[in-house]
Amino acid sequence: MIVGTPKEIKNNENRVGLTPGGAKELVKRGHVVYIEKGAGINSGFEDEEYITAGAQILETAKEIYSKSEMIVKVKEPIESEYDLIHENQIVFTYFHFASNKALTDAMVKSGAVCIAYETVELPDRSLPLLIPMSEVAGRMSVQEGAHYLQKSKGGKGILISGVPGVAPARILILGAGIVGLNAATVAAGFGADVTIMDISLPRLRYLSEILPKNVRTIYSSEYNIRKALPETDVVIGAVLKPGAKAPHLITRDMVPLLKKGSVMVDVAIDQGGCFETSRPTSHDEPIYSVDGVTHYCVANIPGAVAFTSTLALTNATLPYVIALAGKGWEMACHDDAALAKGLNIIDGKIVYKAVADAFA
Repeated sequence: MIVGTPKEIKNNENRVGLTPGGAKELVKRGHVVYIEKGAGINSGFEDEEYITAGAQILETAKEIYSKSEMIVKVKEPIESEYDLIHENQIVFTYFHFASNKALTDAMVKSGAVCIAYETVELPDRSLPLLIPMSEVAGRMSVQEGAHYLQKSKGGKGILISGVPGVAPARILILGAGIVGLNAATVAAGFGADVTIMDISLPRLRYLSEILPKNVRTIYSSEYNIRKALPETDVVIGAVLKPGAKAPHLITRDMVPLLKKGSVMVDVAIDQGGCFETSRPTSHDEPIYSVDGVTHYCVANIPGAVAFTSTLALTNATLPYVIALAGKGWEMACHDDAALAKGLNIIDGKIVYKAVADAFA
């Protein structure tokens, strides 16, 4: 198969869909690999490394899309890429269709086979291609929250760890999945006063056993969230409904319950956001304020640490890329039920229920 990886062009998206190591694995299996010139530079991979691995460098994204049977990338195509995608082409990437009707309509129109990283699902319901980026985003959410608590950044002027004789920051994490666990781990390591909320009692019991004692677990409800907000310095939205739009756990009228200078980090923004006041931001302009509360809603948080993120992501995606290239999408999905759940759009039809329901 001919596999192509274009350069990511979303704002400050520095990751790349295929590393030189991944390219080498495909080439030695007899596949042709095209990489757009400069695609890996911001992740720390020079064109020469891809050439050494046996890949071919093409000058433009247009060439990559026109010549490739499968596109492997990181983020969803943006408007300038829509017309480059053609019928029966496999596009394997993060899509997050449920929060983006224009993208969904464009991919339906293209006739491409769209396989979404975020909905590939193992029998235990874990999401192997979302987990590595959720780990990165969860850890970075605390880092960004701490940054914007600084007075010079419009925050309360609170040091997340506190110092002897002065209390640490109070962090509320909504969602106890992979993002929530990683956020809680880092926040606790800093010495913050951490509360994590979720509706799964088994999950809360598990986290209460493995996390330090400065992390408390509370059942998530509107009442409990409202009660916690006035005493919270940083809220981290870590909610996930696979393939579906995130629910609004903090509504517009709840934002003023936070004190001015507090910070809200919405890691769920790829799926529409779990705060009603959230709207996607970029690494160039990461924040805005509502009622004096800083909102950080960057839709590609891991892109800021591209070297780490690219390696973590491609470690997880490469086995699936190899299967798709070697067998074709139909046989690969027939043989692997987890990969089959990644199918979102085929031949102009939405085949993933949560996406279809989002636009019903």
